Amino acid sequence: MARRRISPADGQAALSAWAAGEATGAQTRTAVRYTLEELTETAPGNSVEVRVPPAGVTQVIAGPRHTRGTPPNTVETTPHVWLRLVTGSATWEEEVAAGNVHASGTRAELSEYLPLPGAVAAAGGDGITSTS
Repeated sequence: MARRRISPADGQAALSAWAAGEATGAQTRTAVRYTLEELTETAPGNSVEVRVPPAGVTQVIAGPRHTRGTPPNTVETTPHVWLRLVTGSATWEEEVAAGNVHASGTRAELSEYLPLPGAVAAAGGDGITSTS
């Protein structure tokens, strides 16, 4: 289990502020870091590196551990795209197709882990995304 740096109360408050369109830059970064911690709990491992600059980075999904240089399996996106993904405001497929998510490597596929149920609830959503 990963060590928590963001309390659930602070993380959920930051997500709620982001969902309401009222988040400061610091709250957005807190929401990203909190949801990266949530993803680490949901998909523990070290085979995929998820980068959301400048807010945070984590390694997830069981498999071969990567220790040096650029990992072979990476996912990178912006804070707002990441938060749309974890809250169910957008789907993995939509964001990848739009070029908003850069995923490389055979394991860099997060659709089975997103959205994150706790993030959907904190953002006041129902986890149902629109495809229109």
